[in-house]
Amino acid sequence: MSELSITRLTTSDADFDQKLNALLAWESVSDKSVNKIVDDILLDVKNRGDEAVVEYTNRFDNTSVESVAQLMLTQTRLQQALDGLPTEQRNALEKAAERIRRYHDKQRGESWSYTEDDGTMLGQQVTPLDRVGLYVPGGKAAYPSSVLMNAIPAKVAGVGELIMVVPTPNGELNELVLAAACLAGVDKVFTIGGAQAVAALAYGTQSVPKVDKIVGPGNIFVATAKRAVFGAVGIDMIAGPSEILVVCDGKTDPDWIAMDLFSQAEHDEDAQSILVCPNAEYLDAVEASISKLLPTMERQAIIEVSMRERAALIHVVDMDEAAEVSNRIAPEHLELSVEDPKAMLPKIRHAGAIFMGRYTAEALGDYCAGPNHVLPTSGTARFSSPLGVYDFQKRSSLIMFSEDGASETGKIASVLARGESLTAHARSAEYRIKD
Repeated sequence: MSELSITRLTTSDADFDQKLNALLAWESVSDKSVNKIVDDILLDVKNRGDEAVVEYTNRFDNTSVESVAQLMLTQTRLQQALDGLPTEQRNALEKAAERIRRYHDKQRGESWSYTEDDGTMLGQQVTPLDRVGLYVPGGKAAYPSSVLMNAIPAKVAGVGELIMVVPTPNGELNELVLAAACLAGVDKVFTIGGAQAVAALAYGTQSVPKVDKIVGPGNIFVATAKRAVFGAVGIDMIAGPSEILVVCDGKTDPDWIAMDLFSQAEHDEDAQSILVCPNAEYLDAVEASISKLLPTMERQAIIEVSMRERAALIHVVDMDEAAEVSNRIAPEHLELSVEDPKAMLPKIRHAGAIFMGRYTAEALGDYCAGPNHVLPTSGTARFSSPLGVYDFQKRSSLIMFSEDGASETGKIASVLARGESLTAHARSAEYRIKD
């Protein structure tokens, strides 16, 4: 590896906007060759079902199964994984699950209605989705925390059936992932992955039930497949690389901030870590901490590429400008490592999750704080929200007119319908107008 050099930007520079745009630029699923491969797999699974799923699983995961039945895990197997965990791991998993469940319980939407003076009733009925598919990365890149974060909100919402798919390259099962599935109440597990798993969930096969929505992270083939099947089913989001933006007043231990930046950079080479501060000397101190701590990291090679290619230390005029830069970036994770984060909070408009104060490391949110760690990336926090119970519920409008209400409101509908030259609409309403 060459000597690590981290991008330094200053908002007063004439080319700041251009450089920031270049730093943030990311196209997550734009590879035409990937699109072609995924489209072919989706069509094949749609047409041939289980047979195609078995063929692709054997090819891509280096297995030798003959039926999808061999790719199903029983509830007994999930319970076995939970029971077999070391006590410390099981306790941590259970405590995290409880915190996540308690937080999401407060998100549960309820049906409501009101009655007007003439007896007309209007309202909204909230109902859970019938069946949801959860994609979980497999093999060495296994994340039991993602199982909890995706499955628990679905169960809190009241989803009838939760189907989990997880690839097992070379037959490798991750016991923590299976234990998390058991704790979270997953109903069925299939050891399949990639675009073929997304296709099976979206279209259904002889063995894999068709779902209403697919959630969960995956590689570029999974992300491309999710985008392609959207419309046939719902999806949570198309996620880009993980991101952290730290806004600091220059008074937090620079080693802490360096490690917070590493906590995202170690995900993969495309992850992005940015520090924004009005104190140039503090930026120097954090850069020195980065150089000091990097050789101690187990994932040093990944962190080094991420920090060199996509990280930045941004010098701003003051904390107000720091908030402006943060809103422009609209980060997935935002740390407000400042003296009074509550005072700064009203200035923040766009962020997936906001970690407030010097002691609130983003890593706590990844595992056990309680709020969801499935967050909008690549600036999409400008218009979208963290995964939540509301993503597993749908809302139906309720409309029930009384005789008097239908008569009076029908007069309004009649005028508007005739203005649009839709006379059947008008006459349908007019039939109910009292003389």
